[in-house]
Amino acid sequence: MDEVYNQEHLDYLKKIKFEKRLNQLEKKLKNKKILLYGAGTFLHDLLTIFDLSRLNIIGITDRSFKDIQQGETCLGYTKYKVDDIPALSPDYILVCTLNFVDIIENLEQTVNKKTKIRPLIKKPLKDLWAEIYRLN
Repeated sequence: MDEVYNQEHLDYLKKIKFEKRLNQLEKKLKNKKILLYGAGTFLHDLLTIFDLSRLNIIGITDRSFKDIQQGETCLGYTKYKVDDIPALSPDYILVCTLNFVDIIENLEQTVNKKTKIRPLIKKPLKDLWAEIYRLN
């Protein structure tokens, strides 16, 4: 993966202590099947610095993956269409975007209730409220 990244993304990840969050996820999600949602620059930047290999990631999905071919990869993970989620039966979907509230709400309406949908990052409450109010 090339070393070009958005410094603002990395500064934000340091600000919210993402390394600590990653360690928590590793313990909590041990042996759980995880699907990443979101294949944008934020995830690319995150993967430039952080190693998610400690998580059992089965692939990555994104709303832009409509015409993918079987076996295609993105950022080192197998690509899946959003429509493939039920067949994959992930235990968790980790939403890998900075603004995730509306994405989580949409996914909750379409995936199996046994699949838990969580943001990959844990935002400070003031940042989360700002995102919610921007949506309204």
